[in-house]
Amino acid sequence: MTTYVIEADGGSRGNPGPAGYGAVVKDASDGQVLAEAAEAIGVTTNNVAEYRGLIAGLRATLDLAGEGAQVAVRMDSKLVIEQMAGRWKIKNEGLRPLAAEAGSLVRRLRVTEWTWIPRERNKHADRLANEAMDAAAQGLTWTAGGSSRETAASALPEGPGGGAAAGGSARPEESSRGAAGVSALPEGRVRGAAVATGRAAPSVPRQTDLLDAGELSAPTASVATAQQTAQRTGERTGTGWAPPTRVATSLLLLRHGETELSVQRRFSGLGDAELTANGLAQASAAAGRLAREPYRLDVIVTSPLTRARQTAAAVAQQTGLDVEVCDDLREADFGAWEGHTFTEVQRRWPGELAAWLSDPAVAPPGGESFADASRRVQAAREHLIERYEGRTVLAVSHVTPIKLLLQDALTAPLQALYRMHLDLACLSLIEYYADGPAVVKTFNDTAHLR
Repeated sequence: MTTYVIEADGGSRGNPGPAGYGAVVKDASDGQVLAEAAEAIGVTTNNVAEYRGLIAGLRATLDLAGEGAQVAVRMDSKLVIEQMAGRWKIKNEGLRPLAAEAGSLVRRLRVTEWTWIPRERNKHADRLANEAMDAAAQGLTWTAGGSSRETAASALPEGPGGGAAAGGSARPEESSRGAAGVSALPEGRVRGAAVATGRAAPSVPRQTDLLDAGELSAPTASVATAQQTAQRTGERTGTGWAPPTRVATSLLLLRHGETELSVQRRFSGLGDAELTANGLAQASAAAGRLAREPYRLDVIVTSPLTRARQTAAAVAQQTGLDVEVCDDLREADFGAWEGHTFTEVQRRWPGELAAWLSDPAVAPPGGESFADASRRVQAAREHLIERYEGRTVLAVSHVTPIKLLLQDALTAPLQALYRMHLDLACLSLIEYYADGPAVVKTFNDTAHLR
């Protein structure tokens, strides 16, 4: 019996903004692509686009294999996976109809697993979603077989500096397919065949970038009129440059203060070192800053390790907030290297150290790789954003988890961790708008220590 895998994704280039989804159906036995779906869906949020991608993947599987087909679903949206698996409640009323639609399709199939996968393992669906958005931005739509045609609407403006709008990741040579449709390989079942892509040539001139007009704070008359009409009718405008319509979820990241191991520049992972007198002073300085304007903390969460909990306690004392322990914010496990200096490790484990420094998937002997740490840290991020949407959350943690959160927000590769430096007791800030792209607003800020 053939079993299938659905990989789906969605994206929104704004808060909300122009959005699209992509889905691919594969043969579970050999990974061959059997069908693809992609569509631009106007202006909406990231989570809506991700649900639409899931629905498209489920429909494509039904069209391909019929009722009762066995399928595994894999997405990089923790929220969609956990909600469809029944492990998370659906709090956003706007997502309930989409979840219900997906659920009705699921009941016609045999879904054996709901699995979250990291973004780098969902590149195919992500590419399709971006191709859909790119095509729509050119006034084009994709039909089965890869051909394109002009849409009735004019093209959306490009992002700053030209190219894909902010938040997109499609490469120029991949942006010709896209806005709407499902494409199956020949007869929907032939494995190993190439998917026709086609090359779309926009037949309408590109609109002037709104940034070129030199005025973003005051919309043009036509845009303002459209926005007023949208406010009366409840519709969203489609430029993608509208201001955020929902409050950001702010994630303030505070690294713990100094310990004896940090003074001696030793690997300090799961070893439970305490703060030095200087470390306690650093924590107090950070707490004093966070207790004043413009900071208005709603929640404090911390790694379970003592050095982080002591730092969090200093902030709690000055803000009057309780502290919640989040185990997934702990430091990476450095295994056999714990407590050793870099020089000692280089002498005793030269080959292992070289491999660790060149590949985030490599773990120290008996320890945890950055890739593995990333999975648990991103799960913590999803949980915090879901639970404390629209609030300001202080997360007290360590070098590796904080770097991983910043790397993910910047959509940088894991190798970017080797190019970041974070001081003791530093502050960084990431804001998440309307389930859309994250914005890094502060990095390694130590003004309170001066």
